Amino acid sequence: MSKHQKRLSVPNSWPVERKTATFTVKATAGPHGEDGVPLLILLRDVLGYVDSRKEARYALNQGSVLVNNETLSDEQRPIGMFDIVEFAERDEHYRVFPDEGGRLALTPIDAADADSKLGKIEGKRQVPGGNTQLSLHDGRTLEIDEGDYAGNDSIVVDTDNEILAHFPYEEGALVTAVRGQHAGEIGEIDEIQVTPGSSPNNVLVSQDDGEGFETIADYVVVIDENFVEEDDEETVTTTGEDEQEADEGGDDE
Repeated sequence: MSKHQKRLSVPNSWPVERKTATFTVKATAGPHGEDGVPLLILLRDVLGYVDSRKEARYALNQGSVLVNNETLSDEQRPIGMFDIVEFAERDEHYRVFPDEGGRLALTPIDAADADSKLGKIEGKRQVPGGNTQLSLHDGRTLEIDEGDYAGNDSIVVDTDNEILAHFPYEEGALVTAVRGQHAGEIGEIDEIQVTPGSSPNNVLVSQDDGEGFETIADYVVVIDENFVEEDDEETVTTTGEDEQEADEGGDDE
């Protein structure tokens, strides 16, 4: 298995320039599947806090970088949609959120919001003992003993795996598109169109500007109104200054 990742073949969600160098860092196994962005890319290419992998390793060894309230030491650990990234020494807190075009960007949030995380329910099944297990978009699983939860609903979970809020997937719900040509856009579900057979269901989404859009149901995530307020804040996207010579060699040192 190759240690390297060619820039031209990275997923659309990765906030990297594709033609400044041949290679970039490859994500290790972890949550979010192939869409997960290596932590190094956020630290170097998006925020500009480090210039190389060596500097990133040093920063992580100081224990001041947290993801979902956990201290990380692996600069290749995949980061994805709705993850919470914190920098203790800087007192900075960010939520990973899809930007225009589907690229992941960092949205500043308050410290009080950094102890919980939004998750989209992608699976639900009964487990031995009578409890229900919910499978979330980032690979997490959560056992509950009661509650009217369904696929495509969203929940907010704190660091103790307690459910703080539940947002049903239904007409009138506030959603954001996370894939497709409308990725990053926010609106309310006007209609859920159930398609017979194996074709995906569609949703019609209305927006305040009167435009609205139609997309595949799996491409939207139900969110809280707080996300709209955060979307008005300045988001941090790729700087475009990521053409380190080390990338050409693929080792990113």
